[in-house]
Amino acid sequence: MAKQLFGTDGIRGIPGEFPLDDPTLYRAGHALGAYLCRTEAKPRVLIGMDTRESGPHITGEIAAGLAATGVEIASAGVITTPGVACVVRLKGFSTGIVISASHNPYHDNGVKLFSAQGMKLPDQIEEQLENEILHGKISLRPETYVRADASLDEAYLDFLRARILPGSRLAGMKILLDCANGAAYKLGPQLFRSLGANVISMNDQPDGRNINAGCGSLHPENLQQRVVAEGAAMGVAFDGDADRALFVSASGKFVDGDGVLLAAARYLKSAGQLKGDRVVSTTMANLGLEHALRAEGLSLARVPVGDRYVLEEMLRTGCNLGGEQSGHIIFLDDVTTGDGLLTALKMACLVSMRGPLDDLIAGLKIYPQTILNVKVRSKPPLESLPEVARTLQEAVSALRDSGRVVLRYSGTEPKARVMVEAERPEDVERWAASIASAIQTAIGLA
Repeated sequence: MAKQLFGTDGIRGIPGEFPLDDPTLYRAGHALGAYLCRTEAKPRVLIGMDTRESGPHITGEIAAGLAATGVEIASAGVITTPGVACVVRLKGFSTGIVISASHNPYHDNGVKLFSAQGMKLPDQIEEQLENEILHGKISLRPETYVRADASLDEAYLDFLRARILPGSRLAGMKILLDCANGAAYKLGPQLFRSLGANVISMNDQPDGRNINAGCGSLHPENLQQRVVAEGAAMGVAFDGDADRALFVSASGKFVDGDGVLLAAARYLKSAGQLKGDRVVSTTMANLGLEHALRAEGLSLARVPVGDRYVLEEMLRTGCNLGGEQSGHIIFLDDVTTGDGLLTALKMACLVSMRGPLDDLIAGLKIYPQTILNVKVRSKPPLESLPEVARTLQEAVSALRDSGRVVLRYSGTEPKARVMVEAERPEDVERWAASIASAIQTAIGLA
């Protein structure tokens, strides 16, 4: 049965509207608390949030639902999503909750749940929670107040500092950080300054509404210009909850998750630490990454979009490096989720040891690629739509081995995504437009 509340990255929506209305949020906290009380004696839950103005209210509603079941609650206040996943493991919490909509604008928000191992909850548990949220009985609402514990930040930073690569030295390295006015606005600069780096911090003044607004990983243009102007060794762009990081080289070149995976794979292979000589990514990974890895004697495994699917494949096959083009990178020897601060730390270490970022990704030829989003009124299987299926087959036949087409629905928004990649830009534009038009005609919103 398809889930109604949980998408690929938790529950998303507009605060005040279902499923982020107060009764549903309270029921969500209550359902989670009841589930935990059935599975362990004295459950403890950690809550963190990004900088959206709606975060404190949502936190309060969920905390009230949890409190009604007798669960012990702790708050980390504003902290990154991977920070919650990390602290849950370090401090022995039963579950972690993050109030964030990641890279979305401030007027969206969401609820992400993590297990005691710092991983997203399995589908079957989310389904159980959904059923209880939508249909279960709830207790009377208690008065609840949760005070943020600043020591949890330091536990996370200590963990990150211990992951610095042997032989690296960040003292004096000039690094620009675009914090997206989000959850990394304090933690990012604190981490790198504590390691001796010369940090220039951008977009680190959150006001509740400017998260991701013209900045961060979705808008790296200003960072590219600033890195060159400041003569920095590298620039890092986080998203709102800092579970992803994208990069700018000293020359101003933009480096996405594909480049990070290549640089990290080369290092791990040279150190004899890349398990299975294999990297896990998604259907969105550029063909150029696959070819560059093959030249190193390495293979690329592709899974559906979503870092949870990357992690599942890594655990299934024993791989220790995986991630997404969007900047979610999982270093499984260290963590079980994408962590923008950890990724930034690893890349800074590599630059300090092995030279400019441009050199670390040498040989990576990026095939032209575009992604078109089509707003849709429903989400039937795309292959069940005759005109979409016909146009897709035409594109696949025309491109053959020189390109790829990936069609999928967004897991968090009412959109179909059309990705086309090919050697020739004109083929990319032609087939993306044709397929998007077919989807628009079949199920698009007027």
